[in-house]
Amino acid sequence: MTVRCAIYTRKSTEHGLDMEFNSLQNQEEACKAYIASQSFNGWQYCKTYSDAAISGGTMERPALKQMLEDISKGLINTVVVYKVDRLSRSILDFHNMMKYFEKHGANFVSITQSFDTSTSMGKLTLNMLLSFAQFEREVSSERVRDKIRASKAKGLWVGGTPRLGYDIVNKKLTINSTEAGQVKHLFEKYLELQSVNDLTEYAKQKGIYAKKWTTAKGRIMGGRPIAKMGMHRMLRDRIYIGQIEHKKNGTFAKGEHEPIVSNELFNRVQVALADNSNNKSSSTRAPNILTGKLFNHNGAKFINQMTSGKGKRKIHYYATKGFYLTAACVDEIVVKTITRFLDSDMSNLPISLVTVLKQIDITNMNFAEKRNLIQSLVEKIVYSQEQLIYIITTDAQKLQQFVTQNYVNQNADKMEYIINDSNITITEKVFLRKYVNPTYDRGKNGVLNITDNNHLILKAFATAWKYRELYEQCGDVDTVAKKCHVSPMTVYRYFKLAYMMPDKINAILSGTVRIGINDLFLY
Repeated sequence: MTVRCAIYTRKSTEHGLDMEFNSLQNQEEACKAYIASQSFNGWQYCKTYSDAAISGGTMERPALKQMLEDISKGLINTVVVYKVDRLSRSILDFHNMMKYFEKHGANFVSITQSFDTSTSMGKLTLNMLLSFAQFEREVSSERVRDKIRASKAKGLWVGGTPRLGYDIVNKKLTINSTEAGQVKHLFEKYLELQSVNDLTEYAKQKGIYAKKWTTAKGRIMGGRPIAKMGMHRMLRDRIYIGQIEHKKNGTFAKGEHEPIVSNELFNRVQVALADNSNNKSSSTRAPNILTGKLFNHNGAKFINQMTSGKGKRKIHYYATKGFYLTAACVDEIVVKTITRFLDSDMSNLPISLVTVLKQIDITNMNFAEKRNLIQSLVEKIVYSQEQLIYIITTDAQKLQQFVTQNYVNQNADKMEYIINDSNITITEKVFLRKYVNPTYDRGKNGVLNITDNNHLILKAFATAWKYRELYEQCGDVDTVAKKCHVSPMTVYRYFKLAYMMPDKINAILSGTVRIGINDLFLY
């Protein structure tokens, strides 16, 4: 009986393949000699399958796939290799191949390890050897990882994607002065913009691109506009303060290379990134005006949180469970308050501060400019018991960048605030306006200042008196509801205002009693 034998050879790297007599040829000749020695058993050489420069840890090998296909067609009875790890270094892959061989009636022989799978002892020995082969592979991997870990602990550059601002010279990081200036500028610019989206767009406009380098094989990489995630990584990369980080262990050590940015600048950027990390605004809009500036009375910072429902997106300030303030409402109130402050009579403020404040033209600023101004002007805002407490800086130098040349605000309106040595305190009464959608707006609150709240109260009374007049004409609630395109429940709700005691109405409309629009219907 003729046993058709195929030889499989493999080499993991390209090293040595250009030699006159390489490893693949050595494997093939040894296997052919072994097949010839078994000619008395009917063994006959038929073909050699060879994979060069491919790891044994993968099944994606052209010659291996072709051999498996030929086995399925019955063209091969026995596969002969020089060593078992030439066929595979993975126990799982090898196990699956052995099942495949058995299914198609093929055997496997390793000539230097003296076994074949046609016997039970050969199968046992094969599995033992393969286990040791995988063990050796994993130990080698651990040695490499340990070496990398030890190298990083000593601050050595161990390779990887080159960073913008550095060149790799003799396997060490060397500062590229042109790129280093760009990197430092981007760190400083982020503190001004407070938005990675805006900074990414700014870098593109200024022609600041990702690092461009050439691989060992001569392939040119990088050199494209910096993506948003790439900008995030750069702003958080400790390479730029002269440190080497081992991300898996969460440790870092002083590197051999020189830093590009100072620790103080890097830390300020990390704080700003943390403050803005919960911002979910779209790429076309900057972060909320009060991001990182709004606190509750317990000192907890309100963070940004986005909700979606019915095709809409809403951004809220969130500090405690179940309590949200709609960002757009709060931002609008703050802009109005700061505008009133800039329009106010500042005769009791330091002249150096007044000179700067009166040259700030907030009414002609866009959203991003207003945000940057308020982020610099306001140290923090505290929400407590339906009031906003503004703590405003008195550092004129900090506000100098917002001055508009040839502009002076001539307004001198009256406004109450408290002045001390380091800041100005403004207290403003606000009212919550609860939303009524129980699924989408649960726990969400709109915020109204006194003026807007009073307008809504007047509108509510006007609506109530309208419903009352119609009802007294027809005497039927359903008719009133149909005529006004509302539900009967709404009509009954406004009747609470329409038939309220006159003394209560006078107290509310005169301002003797201050009440929010939501509480009005319960008063």
